[in-house]
Amino acid sequence: MGHVEKGSAVRLLVVDDEPHIADLVATVARYEGWQAVTACSGEAALKQAAAFRPDIVVLDLMLPDVDGFSVLDGLRAEGTMVPVVFLTARDGTADRVAGLTRGGDDYLVKPFSVEELMARLRAVLRRSTGPVWRRSVLEVADLALDEDTREVRRAGKLATLTPTEYELLRYLMRRSPAVLTKAQILDHVWEYDFGGRSNVVELVVSHLRRKLDDGHEPLIHTVRGVGYTLRRAAG
Repeated sequence: MGHVEKGSAVRLLVVDDEPHIADLVATVARYEGWQAVTACSGEAALKQAAAFRPDIVVLDLMLPDVDGFSVLDGLRAEGTMVPVVFLTARDGTADRVAGLTRGGDDYLVKPFSVEELMARLRAVLRRSTGPVWRRSVLEVADLALDEDTREVRRAGKLATLTPTEYELLRYLMRRSPAVLTKAQILDHVWEYDFGGRSNVVELVVSHLRRKLDDGHEPLIHTVRGVGYTLRRAAG
């Protein structure tokens, strides 16, 4: 446990007594291409850890049977040094120090941003596995998007994108070379239905093309009557 083989999916165990939080984190991790399982108690966490052999653990301190420190002690007693990121509703410095002293790797106070948690997990994995852990960089042809720094480069040149442009591009690159409908893009990027006013997608795609495709091989293609895809041109 705790060693990520190059090219393999990260295995994440999420332990939280609030199922909706555990499921949300696991769902986001799966979207990132990770494997993720959940547990809602300390006992279940230790059983999942033994069966699933995670590369990293998100561990709530407040569990119904034992506290997160006891779960961590159980993991360490089995000889695993799997990295652990604690979650807690408590914001006391004593808890934070205790968690890190007892062998935790990072600490996040509820309520938290799932995006921040994923960034923390990636950082912990880089520290714990060294050069084997690869940065989360999406690449299509000479276009690269770094999910840690949010930098986008075309042929090595940095492109300045708005948050909406970045998220739409990230979605196209993650799903490349699939064709995404305007409805899918609206639902993912804006998270609600624009009532058929899909011209907002066309507008943002137009901005992206101007910033990324100008002077280069076009990568963002329109599939008439369907939507958009990001890929090299056929042939």
